[in-house]
Amino acid sequence: MIYLALTLYFLLMVAAAAVLLLPDVRQRLFTAARAHWRRASAGTAAAGARSAGSLRTSMGHAATSADALRDFVARRRVFLLCAAGVMATPPIVALALRDEHVFEFDDESLRAPDEKIATLLNGERLVPPPPLPPDVFTTAEVERIRPAIREASRNWEQLDADFKQRLLLVFKLMRDEHGYEMALLEGYRSPERQARLAALGSNVTQAGAYHSYHQFGLAADCAFYRDGKLVISEKDAWAMRGYELYGQIAESAGLTWGGRWKMMDLGHVELRRAGVLGKKSSQ
Repeated sequence: MIYLALTLYFLLMVAAAAVLLLPDVRQRLFTAARAHWRRASAGTAAAGARSAGSLRTSMGHAATSADALRDFVARRRVFLLCAAGVMATPPIVALALRDEHVFEFDDESLRAPDEKIATLLNGERLVPPPPLPPDVFTTAEVERIRPAIREASRNWEQLDADFKQRLLLVFKLMRDEHGYEMALLEGYRSPERQARLAALGSNVTQAGAYHSYHQFGLAADCAFYRDGKLVISEKDAWAMRGYELYGQIAESAGLTWGGRWKMMDLGHVELRRAGVLGKKSSQ
């Protein structure tokens, strides 16, 4: 189907170029259009009488136009080949890269933690909080916002050591400075699970297997824990304020926050490293 679309695109561009670049073709086209309009407006008998002559005239015009087009092509062959190459390049490049989609925001510069956070990271080693009850993650609200969350990994030991410490520090500052208890929804994500989520549509994830930092233990999806329940929806004003604070602290810790993206993912943070995405994970 895509090849047919590309072929039609190319033919359309060639036809448009002929109309724009060949005055004779353009004039003949307009003349033929006016003649057709006059024939349609006239009575049936009169139109029938004129149709044979008009057809012969149109055929003569078409032959003249074809001769002019052949002459133009012969004189401007190099130009036309270059123009065709320019028009064909975008769809060809898109077609060649269609199976290697990477997040559009993957080219952002890597972040470094600010001085205060760097000092805290060099201090005591933080330990993960106790795991929450499994049924916390299986409510209707959670599963509506986070599809297939039941099978997600919340094992802190599968996360990169540096990323884990930065995320734990974000949790600590959110609790100590703002009173928000944080919960890990998903950390490491297998390439198989990434592919399954990608198949659900771009509203779930835009990244295929090995093109998300989750596959390398460098990303996490988090939410808030209040009164024994997870609070994820940004429609909750308290949660929305929490996401803003969470994003600020995460960025100060050198993490990239999904709340800055075009397709916002307010609970997502990741630690970027050059040359990581696209490689096969060892996990």
